[in-house]
Order: sequence, then structure tokens, then C-alpha cells
Amino acid sequence: MSQTITTAPRADLRTASRWIAALILPIGPAAVALLRYFLPYDTVDDPATITSKLLADPGRTSLILWLGFIALLTLVPGAYFVGRLIRTRVPWLTALSLILVVPGYLALPWMASGDAFTWSAGQAGLDGGSIAKAAEVAHGSVSAAATIFVVGHLLGTVLLGIALWRSRMVPRWAAIAVAISQPIHLIAAVVVVSHTLDLVGWGLQAVGFAAVGWAILRLRDEDWEPLP
Repeated sequence: MSQTITTAPRADLRTASRWIAALILPIGPAAVALLRYFLPYDTVDDPATITSKLLADPGRTSLILWLGFIALLTLVPGAYFVGRLIRTRVPWLTALSLILVVPGYLALPWMASGDAFTWSAGQAGLDGGSIAKAAEVAHGSVSAAATIFVVGHLLGTVLLGIALWRSRMVPRWAAIAVAISQPIHLIAAVVVVSHTLDLVGWGLQAVGFAAVGWAILRLRDEDWEPLP
């Protein structure tokens, strides 16, 4: 006597995954846009000035740390979803852009560690002079992380915008917004030193990524993830 073993059909989560992708995509860049706008100090400030500005406004410092935490959780998944949308149309350019941008995003926690240390030390009641002195003695890996972030996210995002343009999966304005977002951020951070312009730069990436999310929502499930 033989028995027929039946298995329950697998749940089709493709629609849900498209919605998750669309929701996550703009969060990371938007969080960084707000972080850069509310940042208590300027990127070009020296360590002692940065420390004094962070200690002078612990509430604002706490806000940027939370925004940074949100960005750290969502930037890499967002980049992955962009790549997933366009990888079959522009495989090599997509791969190159992600090889640059993902390590750049992954370096962010190491860079943010200094601000987190300063906030914690201030809350513990340590004097500002000692905190500033400690902040000036950064481990070499922090400088390496800064280099990886600057090169990776700047060049990688420009290439990602070009890949979006060539893929024709999103409106041209969205591809342009992504491509120019980080050059604007660089100008705002170290050339004209404008937190408002920095908000615009990262905000353009958020808007461009939101357009990518809309394009993902418009896909058929079979185009997003073909069944085996």
C-alpha cells in the first residue's frame, strides 16, 4: 500500500517583497539628508571644535546618532534593491557601482563612532578638554573608513545614477537626481559648507530612490522574481 505525500504550496511573497523594497529605498538617503541638515558641526571643523559643538547640544547630537542608526540599517538594502531592478539590463555597470557604494555605506559605523563616543563621554560628565584630546587621537582604521566612504559612496552613486539612466527602468529625472546627489553633497560639505545644500543633495538621492521603488511596485511579480 503506497502513500502519497503532499506538501503545502509555498507562500508567494513576491508582492510583499516589492512593497518592502519600495518602502526601504528612500529611508536611508532621507535619514542622511536630515542628519546632514541638523549636524551640529561642519565637516571642515577641527576635532576640538567638533567636540565642543557636539557637547554644547547633546539633544541634537542624540538626534543625529539616531538618524545615522536608521541610515545604517537601510542604505545597503536600498542599494541592493536598486541593483536588483537594473542588474539584467546593465550588469557590469550595476556590479561596479555596488562594489563601490556598498563598502562605502558599510564604513559609516566606523566614522560615526567618534560622535557616539563624544556624546557618551559628555553624558558621563567627563570634561570637554579630555574628550577633545581623546577625539584627536583617532585610530588609523577610522581614517581608512573615511576614505572608503568618500570614494565609495561618491563615485558609486554617480555610477549608479548612470546605470539607472542606461537601464531605462526609471524616469530620466530620477537617474539624474541620483547621479548628481553626491557631487552636490561633496560641494556642500567641503566647498561652500552649507547644511541646506547638503539636505538638497542627499534629498535628491532619496527622491531618486523613491522613483526606483515606484518602478519596482509597477513590475509584475514574475518580472521581479521568476518562479523556479
